[in-house]
Amino acid sequence: MWTRYKRNRAAVLGLVLLVIVLAMAATAGFVEPVDPLRRAGDPLVPPFTDWATPLGTDQLGRDILAGIFHGARTSLLIGIVSTVVAISIGILVGAISGYFGGWIDDVLMRVTEAFQTIPNFVLLLALVAILGSSLQNMIIAIGIVSWTAPARLVRAEFLSLRGREFVEAARNLGVGDAAIIFREILPNALPPVIVFASVIMAISILLESALAFLGLGDPNFASWGNMIGAGKAVLRSAWYCAAIPGIAIVLTVLAFSLIGEGLNEAVNPRQKKS
Repeated sequence: MWTRYKRNRAAVLGLVLLVIVLAMAATAGFVEPVDPLRRAGDPLVPPFTDWATPLGTDQLGRDILAGIFHGARTSLLIGIVSTVVAISIGILVGAISGYFGGWIDDVLMRVTEAFQTIPNFVLLLALVAILGSSLQNMIIAIGIVSWTAPARLVRAEFLSLRGREFVEAARNLGVGDAAIIFREILPNALPPVIVFASVIMAISILLESALAFLGLGDPNFASWGNMIGAGKAVLRSAWYCAAIPGIAIVLTVLAFSLIGEGLNEAVNPRQKKS
C-alpha cells in the first residue's frame, strides 16, 4: 500500500504538509509556553519587522506566530475528534441499515435523507446556537452534521458484503448478528471509510473556521478561525492578521485532500487505471 501511495507525488506532498502541521502542534508550547492569547507586543506590528514577533501582532498585540502554532493544535483536535464522532455515528447507522435491510433500512435511510435535506452549515449554526459555542460543543455539532456520507458509504459496503461466503459461514456456525457486523463485515468495509475520513477532517477544519469568522468560535482557545474572525476588522490596514492564518488553513485542508486522494489510489489501484 505504501509503495502505491508514494507513487503519487501530490499525496506525498500532502503527507509532508501534514507532518509540518503536526510538528507545529507538538512544538507550540516552546513557541509560546504561557498563553498564546496574551499580549506580546505593540498592536499591529507588521511581519518581519520585530524578531520577537516574527509574523507580527494583531490589533490586540497578540503574537501571530504563537497563534499559528497553537491554532494547529486546535484545528487538529477539532478535525480528528469531529471525524471520530462522525465516523462512529456513520458506521453504526450504516452497518445496521445495510446488514438488516427491510424496514430498518428504510427508517434509517429516511432519517439520513432528512439530515441531508438541511445544508450542513445551516444545521451546524442551529446546533451551536442550541448547545453553545464552546470547543466541545462545536466538535460534537460538527460530528453530528458530518455523519450522513459515511453512513451511506458503510451501508453500501455492507449491502455488497452481507451475502458473501464468509458471512454465511459465520451464520451457519451460530455467530450472533453483532459479532458478524463488527468482527466479520466491518473490517472488510473500513478501507473506503478510512479514505473518506480525510475528507471529513478537512471539512471539519473549514466548518470551525467559518463559525469563528462569524464570531461563534470559542474565544478561550487560539484557533486559526478565531484569528481570521478577529483580523477581518483590520483587513484593509493589516491584511496579514487574516491572511497568515488563512494560508495555514488552506495548506492544512490541502494536505488532507491530497492524502485522501493518495489513500484512495493506494486502496483502490484499479480505479486509477480505469
